[in-house]
Amino acid sequence: MKSRRTIITISEDDKKWLEGYGRANKVSVAEAVRRGIYILRESNKEATYRNLIKETRGVWKKGDGLKYQDDARAEWKR
Repeated sequence: MKSRRTIITISEDDKKWLEGYGRANKVSVAEAVRRGIYILRESNKEATYRNLIKETRGVWKKGDGLKYQDDARAEWKR
């Protein structure tokens, strides 16, 4: 993974909080920011997944989906 240096502007309170987080967790401010970005990205993936499930609910119109799935898997054993 290629990294790129980025300059950001944050409030003095946020900077102090990040520094405190870094000291408490023995990581740099940059690592604290990277962790925050990771958490945001992962939560967005979960939200996207939930939206996909919500948007596709009821799409299957061929009867009992679980029975269809069980029947299809039973063919694998033959």
